[in-house]
Amino acid sequence: MLSASHRLHSDALTPDENRIAYGKCNNPHGHGHNYTIEVLVGGEVEQATGMVINLVDLDETVKRLVIERFDHTNLNLDPLFASVVPTTENLCSIVFGLLKENLRAGKLASVRVEETENNFFQCFDAPSAAGSKAA
Repeated sequence: MLSASHRLHSDALTPDENRIAYGKCNNPHGHGHNYTIEVLVGGEVEQATGMVINLVDLDETVKRLVIERFDHTNLNLDPLFASVVPTTENLCSIVFGLLKENLRAGKLASVRVEETENNFFQCFDAPSAAGSKAA
């Protein structure tokens, strides 16, 4: 889990368009969430260890690349969001990319970021299922 703030605002939109698109999330002072990050890996189970990936290594990678970078920050100020609106959809995509580039073993199947109990976004590795899913 990580706690972070953000302001949903696009320089490509007018102030009125931003208010319509993002509503109260366009508040100039921002707002925060307690995000839950779920990582799903898949692949062959190593016969010697009985694991697809060492969970200690996975937890350390998520902590180092995601939690330490984004926890208690303003997402708008992170360079990865310099030209991207820090929506939860984009956060999910960015987290997926960071992990996919850096996992040593196993295959990253998906990343799910829960913003509230009512919505989450999920990125998948399979090209036919790539993208975000809201529920």
